[in-house]
Amino acid sequence: MTSSQPVLRVSRLSKSFVVHAQGDLALPVLRDVSLAVSPGECVALVGPSGAGKSTLLRSLYGNYRADTGSIRVRQDDAWIELVGAEPRTVLDVRHRTMGYVSQFLRVIPRVSAADVVAEPLRRRGTDPAEARRRAEFLLGMLGIPARLWALPPATFSGGEQQRVNIARSLSVDYPILLLDEPTASLDVANRDGVVDLICQRRDAGAAIVGIFHDTDVRDAVATRVHEVVSPAQTAGVST
Repeated sequence: MTSSQPVLRVSRLSKSFVVHAQGDLALPVLRDVSLAVSPGECVALVGPSGAGKSTLLRSLYGNYRADTGSIRVRQDDAWIELVGAEPRTVLDVRHRTMGYVSQFLRVIPRVSAADVVAEPLRRRGTDPAEARRRAEFLLGMLGIPARLWALPPATFSGGEQQRVNIARSLSVDYPILLLDEPTASLDVANRDGVVDLICQRRDAGAAIVGIFHDTDVRDAVATRVHEVVSPAQTAGVST
């Protein structure tokens, strides 16, 4: 299901990092990035290493504060500007509208895998039993055996932790999803399960922006690609 009306608009976004060890040198990473994403689209960010793809995703999620430009998200039939927004506004957008799958799971000691996955649902008011049922369903879909559901993910392999991370981020039907190499540490069988889930969310109307270095995964999930060009490339400087 694709809608012609975007739910995420990025306009002339720029971001630099200050290198204090180099006399507070400003290192430009993004310059004048513009992008619009509609429901039912999966936009794959492409470009060489160092072009700023992960920086762009983290800026969209509010982990990095952009220097200039605009990031607008459609929420409750209104546009929310995230550049310069108060932290409570960013947190509300994350809570209700925008999910993010990073490459790493922040492991919580002594909290079971099922509870880690169910936590975003419970935070939104879902009945605890229903939240756990959905968490266990997703863990099963992603190949985490039932004997592990009650164990803390700190004891899991890297690939298992990544699947718990994906299940947690996909437990809520966020209208917008940001995916940072979601299949990077997975074998082929588990990778295919993640691809199926992403395609289901896309076809159900989620607007997705992601980094997929695996070209087979990119071809399977993306409806189009968006090239991210570093300021150094724009200036004709080799990187």
